[in-house]
Amino acid sequence: MEARCETTSWKEWFEAYGPKLLLCARQWTRSLADAEDVVQEAFVRYWRHQRNLPGDPQALLITSVRRAALDLARRETRRVNREEKADGGLEEREGIFDPLPGDGDERRLEIESALRRLPPEQREVLALKIWQELTFEQIGETLDISPNTAASRYRYALAALRKELKPLSYG
Repeated sequence: MEARCETTSWKEWFEAYGPKLLLCARQWTRSLADAEDVVQEAFVRYWRHQRNLPGDPQALLITSVRRAALDLARRETRRVNREEKADGGLEEREGIFDPLPGDGDERRLEIESALRRLPPEQREVLALKIWQELTFEQIGETLDISPNTAASRYRYALAALRKELKPLSYG
């Protein structure tokens, strides 16, 4: 019975935080499939080896997701370089967000494009703040930067997005 409770516990935890972790992972990966793989790999690594470590479990898991994404990016870069030498082709990037109904798809593409143009340091802080709902202190701990640096990167990211994205007009 105890093992069953443990299984239920991790499933409930994953159901609660998995979607947020996936959005976060999308900021560090090229495709939804890669993000899903990264989240799964990070969660299994966390559950098997890190869940008894001191500290905030969500911060530990986000760190694990980030590391898994960086590992994947390194492997992907090596693979792409090999393929470019072979045939010169690159895959087209998938969207970050699900398509929106109606005219929203154009706006989604505009937002995704603006997000991709942000410096990676700002984009990851933005993702952790908005989609993971972390404090600047937690972000600083996760990224090994000061909370003030995290807050500055967040402000710079928002300012850049405001400057680049036109406000929606209703009416």
